Amino acid sequence: QVHLVESGGGLVQPGGSLRLSCAASGLTTNYYATAWFRRAPGKEREGVSCISRNDGSDAYTHYTNPAKGRFTISRDSASNTVYLQMESLKAEDTAVYYCAASKNGCTHSGGSFYPIIEEFDYWGQGTQVTVSS
Repeated sequence: QVHLVESGGGLVQPGGSLRLSCAASGLTTNYYATAWFRRAPGKEREGVSCISRNDGSDAYTHYTNPAKGRFTISRDSASNTVYLQMESLKAEDTAVYYCAASKNGCTHSGGSFYPIIEEFDYWGQGTQVTVSS
């Protein structure tokens, strides 16, 4: 049985940083594209970042525009965990953040992550990030 468990959310002041973790069990993240999504209050779920499989080739990463230059996605194969390091947080980053895994690649357009949500088979329960002074 597959489980994705997010952690690391919390309350942070504008300009602060957080690192979210997505610990996987029941699958090996090396063989799955793993992405972060978020849903802000009253808004649709949106993609944030994706890291491709690295099963024999180098992984590549993609970001949506709000995340570019501030967020970094990474994978630790030893612990089967994917991270999202978030810097220079803004109030508009307030949302529930979810990780998700797909056997397909990270779809992208024009160099940006362009998620096809239906391709993500496994989802975590989410972790709340609140950016407020």
